[in-house]
Amino acid sequence: MALAAVHGLSFAYPGGHEALRDVSLELDPGEVVALLGPSGGGKSTLLRALAGLVPHFHGGRFSGSVELAGMDTRRVRPADLAGTVATLFQDPEDQVVFTRVRAEVAFGLENLGTLPAQILPRAVDALASVGAAHLAERPVAELSGGELQRVCLASVLALEPQLLLLDEPTSQLDPEGATTAIELARESGAAVVVSEQRPERVLEACDRVVFVEDGCIREGEPPAAWLPREAVLPAAEPAGTQVCRLDAVSFAYDALPVVERASMQLGRGEIVALVGPNGSGKTTLAKLAAGLLEPQAGTVEREGRACYLSQDPGRYLVKERADEEVALAVGGDLERARAALAQVGLAGFEDRHPRDLSSGERERLALAAVVVAEPDLLILDEPTRGVDPPRKDELAALLRAHAPGRATLVVTNDHVFAAEVADRVVSTAAVRERVVA
Repeated sequence: MALAAVHGLSFAYPGGHEALRDVSLELDPGEVVALLGPSGGGKSTLLRALAGLVPHFHGGRFSGSVELAGMDTRRVRPADLAGTVATLFQDPEDQVVFTRVRAEVAFGLENLGTLPAQILPRAVDALASVGAAHLAERPVAELSGGELQRVCLASVLALEPQLLLLDEPTSQLDPEGATTAIELARESGAAVVVSEQRPERVLEACDRVVFVEDGCIREGEPPAAWLPREAVLPAAEPAGTQVCRLDAVSFAYDALPVVERASMQLGRGEIVALVGPNGSGKTTLAKLAAGLLEPQAGTVEREGRACYLSQDPGRYLVKERADEEVALAVGGDLERARAALAQVGLAGFEDRHPRDLSSGERERLALAAVVVAEPDLLILDEPTRGVDPPRKDELAALLRAHAPGRATLVVTNDHVFAAEVADRVVSTAAVRERVVA
């Protein structure tokens, strides 16, 4: 008997387009399903429907049915499904409630009425399983994006649900963490539906593939663009006229050292990928290069204007139209803003509200908002988060086309993208070892 059954599901958000169209799908206990497809195609909406959040939380037009463990989601509140289904959302920043890591992981267990004596051991075990035991007493606000994603994964695994819904669970994880996350999900015994834009991380672990596009689904082999690709990371010496140089820089948050005596040089005309484990200082190093942080030791030299695309750009959207958002960087010039939107594949989105866009579309909007300024130094922190493989290819082509006029630093855990776009790859380990050696 199926654990979850979707029959003839169609759904449109209030005032929006039809996000799902006559979708039917069954999930068996313990099976792992990969959910692939382009950004904005309906993957996240399908996950929300399986969690009961569609339509109860979002409103909108709903037809068809979703049954989970015999419960009809039209008649059962999402809160009543909490012990049966657990969701890791696309934006972990929006999922956390507490200020300390261990309290955050324990929160869901408390809501389920778990026996008090079991809460702490299960929270600690869940953190250890995702490689985050050392973060238990850390403030959530001090975590890197990847560390936060691990904590949120621990939170849902601790609940031991029958159905585990993972929306882009590896988007900010380093390769080792991504492998661990998928293995843990598979070994949990739950039925797992995992939406991913990095197919190389999930396909081998999945029992079947469901492809979602324009609100419709089909099963079987994914299109060629979604098949795994091998990452071969290039290494080379700095090239081009120096735009930015970091020399033995160090930085600590309170008493926690994050960057210690790191050195790096970025030349005009080159694209450099910065990789390394979660929590190893990639984002901090990028902010030092951009001038958003001042080093506590060492020096930073920079020529010209620097623009920085943050790891979570959705937090910084302030306008009600996409073109106006992009135009902020160029004195309100809407013509340049619309050209930049077209460059990133968002032509026709000019009048859309930024917060009505999918995660991948918001990422591209944020990219347009920084490239429109034509900076001398462009720094992108996890720019492929939530972006589907064809759009990654377009992003790589865009960065290469404009590379001659600037230095570009791409902070990423997406090694396939790094291999495709970068002239050279630098690891956070290497920038430290160069000084120490």
